[in-house]
Amino acid sequence: MKEYARKFYLSKAWRSTREAYYRYRCGVCERCGAAGDIVHHKIYLSPENIRDPKIALSFDNLELLCQDCHNKEHFESQNERYSFDKNGNITPPARKFGGSSENR
Repeated sequence: MKEYARKFYLSKAWRSTREAYYRYRCGVCERCGAAGDIVHHKIYLSPENIRDPKIALSFDNLELLCQDCHNKEHFESQNERYSFDKNGNITPPARKFGGSSENR
């Protein structure tokens, strides 16, 4: 957990929102239909927006995910950093132009 978010994630407001959203989605991952366990912020929390209830506590910015889908959301792009050539040597990934690397 990022230090700036610790107080928020331990707050009564977040715990109540998280529980209500979990019940609202019937405990089902919104991406794959498995059992969901992580209430994810679509717009990632930052020091600049964490006090904005439209970002931090609004159902419009939340998504219930299972652990696998949450890992894909946050870590899939990191797993694309390296690949292997036909000889098994590590190679850097091809550069992707036109996309944003803002969330990496």
